[in-house]
Amino acid sequence: MIYTVTFNPAIDYIVRMDKPLDPGMTNRSASEDCFFGGKGINVSTVLKNLGIENTALGFAAGFTGKAIVDSLIEKGIEEDFIMLNEGISRINVKIKSDEETEINAQGPNISDEAYEELLNKLDKLQKDDVLILAGSIPSSLPDDVYEIILERLYDKGVTFVVDATKDLLMNVLRFKPFLIKPNNHELGEMFGTVLKTDDEIEEYAKKLQEMGARNVLISMAGDGAMLITEDGQRFRVGVPKGTVKNSVGAGDSMVAGFVAGYMKTRDYQVALNMGTAAGSATAFSDDLATGDLINSIYETL
Repeated sequence: MIYTVTFNPAIDYIVRMDKPLDPGMTNRSASEDCFFGGKGINVSTVLKNLGIENTALGFAAGFTGKAIVDSLIEKGIEEDFIMLNEGISRINVKIKSDEETEINAQGPNISDEAYEELLNKLDKLQKDDVLILAGSIPSSLPDDVYEIILERLYDKGVTFVVDATKDLLMNVLRFKPFLIKPNNHELGEMFGTVLKTDDEIEEYAKKLQEMGARNVLISMAGDGAMLITEDGQRFRVGVPKGTVKNSVGAGDSMVAGFVAGYMKTRDYQVALNMGTAAGSATAFSDDLATGDLINSIYETL
């Protein structure tokens, strides 16, 4: 079974305006939308859209948390969220006018008891289960929660996928994650440099492998993506043609597509192409990509 964890899920409230935002005045929207997510939930949703069953774990609180969990159930995604006794899950406001303005909320406090309950749920994972950890850590959890989780599960043979940045990622490499997914800028920042060529990107991806990572998937926005595999192969794919509508969830979709492609075929080229197709399909959509769109883009690669 594949498990995702979303520590701090959110409802994204999208407000579109025909005119520039006028601070201090009453502004009226042209349209609004609500999207339920968080990086782990995004991965779970795209996996489900590709026919891969998975279980979404995490924390939720209040009426917003109930709405987030209900959205998972409506999509047919198995969930095992922990409902917190206080607070509400986040509502992030994203205002799209001539410029884009975001207000991201803090989210609820996660008690020690709730945190321990999550660890106990994760302790039940078994050999060949896949655990996907993605995103930032709420202030009420330990800064090293990724390390704590991976250390508890390391000897069980669980397969780890980690989508995080900087120290959060570097500190878990010793647990030999199956897949990590920095973008080319993040990869350079980890080593205090700017990467300009494919060979430079490969060189520094291999440094992460020397530190423990098995496979390194590097997203490069308009330049496509690269995969450096644990057996030393380099795969490269460009970007499909399409109109970019949305950047939210594209990276999560790439992770989901890669995992789905690899689980189905055990073929790294297929996994890279499926990840690229999924990330692009979400970028070309108003919401997370459907399975049909992902598969149609995959056929063009």
